[in-house]
Amino acid sequence: MNRQLTNQELAQTFRYIADLLEIKGEVIYKILAYRKAADSLEALSQPASELQRSGKLLEIPGVGKAIAEKMDELLSTGHLEFLEKLETEVPPELVGLLQIPEVGPKKVALFWRQAGVTNLQELEAAARAGKLRGLQGMGEKSEAKVLAGIEALRRRSGRIPLGKAWPFVQGLLADLRQVPGVNAAEMAGSLRRMRSTVGDIDLVAAANDSRVVMEAFTHHPWVRQVVSQGDTKASVEFEHNLRAQLWVHPPERFGTALCYATGSKDHNVRLRELALKQGLSLSDQAFLRPDGSEILCASEQEVYAQLGLPWIPPELREDRGEVQAARSGALPALLDLGDIRAELHSHTTWSDGKASIETMAEAARQRGLKTLVISDHSVGLGVAGGLSVEGLQRQRAEIDAVQQRLGDSILLLQGCEVEIRADGTLDFPDEVLARLDVVTASLHTSLGQPREQITHRLLNAVRNRHVDLIGHPTGRIVGGREGADLDMEAVFAAAQESGVSLEINANPSRLDLDDVHARRALDLGIRLCINTDAHSPQELDLEFFGVATARRAWASAEQVINTWEPERLVSWFAARG
Repeated sequence: MNRQLTNQELAQTFRYIADLLEIKGEVIYKILAYRKAADSLEALSQPASELQRSGKLLEIPGVGKAIAEKMDELLSTGHLEFLEKLETEVPPELVGLLQIPEVGPKKVALFWRQAGVTNLQELEAAARAGKLRGLQGMGEKSEAKVLAGIEALRRRSGRIPLGKAWPFVQGLLADLRQVPGVNAAEMAGSLRRMRSTVGDIDLVAAANDSRVVMEAFTHHPWVRQVVSQGDTKASVEFEHNLRAQLWVHPPERFGTALCYATGSKDHNVRLRELALKQGLSLSDQAFLRPDGSEILCASEQEVYAQLGLPWIPPELREDRGEVQAARSGALPALLDLGDIRAELHSHTTWSDGKASIETMAEAARQRGLKTLVISDHSVGLGVAGGLSVEGLQRQRAEIDAVQQRLGDSILLLQGCEVEIRADGTLDFPDEVLARLDVVTASLHTSLGQPREQITHRLLNAVRNRHVDLIGHPTGRIVGGREGADLDMEAVFAAAQESGVSLEINANPSRLDLDDVHARRALDLGIRLCINTDAHSPQELDLEFFGVATARRAWASAEQVINTWEPERLVSWFAARG
């Protein structure tokens, strides 16, 4: 079960090294070199392992000899002596403190060197004992902020962002499926239901000999600790406290096992209620008749058929009316990734993107998209190098030139992600917005404003007749920042009146709107858009996560404007003024 580290795993390792070095106090250029290498690895179009075999690691942008050697060692051995030494110099658990809001590497280093803090528990104890306020640059208010940050971290701890769990599990499943005797291996739990965050990872395998599978799973090279192991179930812990459970069932029982492990708990209760009405009991093993005989189900379709239901997609299994809809034949025809025809929110080197207009357009065309909106930031978001009015004019000329070279293989539209300022005004006046093909208005700053104030800001944008899309409406970062305290019912009412489209930002660090708000919007007849907010060609592939969120919201293809053909999109944008 030896396997090559993926580009994402290599990138995570180099970012971890950068964090440790920054806490240690290393010179900034070395820290930036590791972060640059991580960015380049994530942007690669081919596995780094292939470049290693051909001796071309130095061709990766930003990778010099020293980092190439470390990359080679990681790919060859799965270990890195430099990192192991670094972890003896800087306590690894200090990196976890960087997840606390407003605590950066310099503060972590301060807590470590001057207060002897090496982990979260020690930091909290020191703060509660008043031991931080005497440190350089710290006071009572700063100490209180640290405690508040720890509480905020605790509220979201224990769950893993979907964007981290999903790629990790794909590699794990690929290895399990290669184990001799395994007929099938699937993810289950909240990960299969595509929730924005997941707890422990649940896996289900079908095999007649569970012992072989258990042995392979518990001895997987990623496993740090075996928590428990039985004949049919094992629990293990990976790095970064990530846990996974594996259940192994005979192939003829795989359907009930997968259904049970997928959940949700409340959905399973509904299924058991239907089984009881037939005089049956339903478990992870089988349907049990009163006489003790069993009805075995090798597939989930057989489970639902036994209950008189069509198969219910995992994303819907939250007991939000899906069983009732299935019984009455009213399950929606859910949006599918293949329905997406347009990307309406992307960035290029004209602001903070990493690729040119032509590179982004070619990547979109290769993915089968028919429309791409170039929507770089407006000037108000200074950290993103936003465009001025003059910059927009120059950009239009380049878009036209690229369009001419690509012909009618894809339609390019000029948009702009216009900043909604702290006072509620937009970055550009109406006469400038009117010249753009597509206007996306977004909140990025002052997200902590009081509910009434920040809601008023967003409503100003929703009601502007030149605004077509509202980007990542609440501004949340999954596992990192709570969204703005918006009056969402007021936002929905205004969107319903104006006809603006609300975005599900497909980046798994956002997934904003979330599924609950997205379903409410759909119930009110508001059209959704699903956009990757791509800053590189590879990020166009994040559409998958946005589609999953829309499916959890019961969205059909017709309710999402990205499914429209270019002509219909152009007409819709034009009609909005």
